[in-house]
Amino acid sequence: MDTLAALLAGNDAHVAAFRDRFDDVQDAQRPDAVTVCCSDSRVLQDHMWGNDQPGRVFTCSNIGNRVVQRTAAGTVVAGDVLYPIAHTDTDLAVVVGHSGCGAVTATYDAITTDIVDEPPGIEHCIGLLRPELEPCLEHLPDGRGRADTVNDLVECNVDQQVRALRESEDVPDDTTVAGVVYDFQNAYDGARGEAHVVNVDGERDPEVLRDRHPTIAGRVQRRVTY
Repeated sequence: MDTLAALLAGNDAHVAAFRDRFDDVQDAQRPDAVTVCCSDSRVLQDHMWGNDQPGRVFTCSNIGNRVVQRTAAGTVVAGDVLYPIAHTDTDLAVVVGHSGCGAVTATYDAITTDIVDEPPGIEHCIGLLRPELEPCLEHLPDGRGRADTVNDLVECNVDQQVRALRESEDVPDDTTVAGVVYDFQNAYDGARGEAHVVNVDGERDPEVLRDRHPTIAGRVQRRVTY
């Protein structure tokens, strides 16, 4: 229980800092953005944006920062991602991949070996990622090592998740969908912890993105352009 005790001690500090920050969100929420991150302990969803305001960012996380789920009606946008867009007027969705993603690594291994030695729940997640990542392999540069290939696929996975949101009839056309990669391994030319914009509304060309969105031009960077 020592770990839980330490977490609760941290919560005491949280209570002291946040006790007066919930006044405006007692009865409703109107977040500016919904973020879909990988459920990785190294990716601190609010902290990566410098956010300490309750109600500003609607955070979702799962293995591989997926935006879809399989239902009886077919493959649809996951409810936890769609909820703020459908019910709180959130008009910005940000898909956040990260360098060295374990889910992407496991999916890459499944594609290249056709072996998945995981519990059913994890195998299900890999099964959702595999059809999205498999076509990406043909776009990757030749001669890459394993680590570089995984990080290239991280970027491609973000592209595929952005595409799924853009193509869904459940997501309004005026919703902006951005894709970023959070890098803590120097996979990009920048400082560890930077979020690099790789896709906005399906556009992947860095020069086009910089021209269209000058306010974020300095954060646009891609590993693979296709």
